[in-house]
Amino acid sequence: MSIIGNNMQETEFNKQLESKAQLVNDTLSQILADQVSVDSSLAEAIKYVLESGGKRIRSVLVLWCCELVSGEINHKAEIAAAAIEMVHAYSLVHDDLPSMDDDDMRRGKPTCHKAFDEATAILTGDALLTMAFGILADEVTKPAIAVELISQLAAAAGASGMIAGQMADLKAENGKGSEELLEYIHTNKTAKLFGCAAAMGAICGVASREQFSSLCEYGLKIGLGFQVADDILDVCGTSEQLGKTAGKDEKSDKCTYPAVVGLEKSRQLAKQLADEAEAALEPFGTKADTLRQLAKMLLKRTR
Repeated sequence: MSIIGNNMQETEFNKQLESKAQLVNDTLSQILADQVSVDSSLAEAIKYVLESGGKRIRSVLVLWCCELVSGEINHKAEIAAAAIEMVHAYSLVHDDLPSMDDDDMRRGKPTCHKAFDEATAILTGDALLTMAFGILADEVTKPAIAVELISQLAAAAGASGMIAGQMADLKAENGKGSEELLEYIHTNKTAKLFGCAAAMGAICGVASREQFSSLCEYGLKIGLGFQVADDILDVCGTSEQLGKTAGKDEKSDKCTYPAVVGLEKSRQLAKQLADEAEAALEPFGTKADTLRQLAKMLLKRTR
């Protein structure tokens, strides 16, 4: 899980990240254990996808934002973190399909449609998406909070969020992109889910209006920066580092920041977004140092 340098501050940050990621993994394992009525083949594929690793950045962000505003992580936040991880996992399964990005590897393992088959992969993604909303409805006992969490996740992942970004990304292939188009694609495809993670954590922690606004801004900025960094890594990283096929964006003639503005300007933009994310945390003072470190980590990541 260690994905930044080795100095003392970074080492402590990585320990915190690992601890929170394990909490997410434990919550997911318990949820899967409770799904006793799921077909065994489908359950195997869902388990394969959810246990295939990953940094759990989005789900950990839910936990950290809740902890920041309330001083602790509650059950609502644990469920919200699991829900957003399920939605993210579903998006990867479908993104890897032959009709989409057609990738054979994800997180260093065969993609779901390669490990099983294409139909099972489609159904696995469908199951993960609907299960995410189901656990929010069933496990968050305060109806108003459950509705708010469901609404946030639906908006970020739906036709005006992640799906809109995916659609624009597909339409932009083999065409001349622009910075405006790139920002639209990356904001919807990636950043809105990060913003949603921050918002869900804030809701679970009963944040004030100012706190909620600041955390949403922070989430969007690190989400956009994350995708810019991902574009850079596709150019500079290896398949072994990334756990997926390196250089695939260029081969597919995708609309990416390095392709449109060049590598150096892409790096400058990633740094600017990290700085803007940190600035959004000003109302929290030093209590938000872990989130500031997260912004730096996403800038420096190598996978």
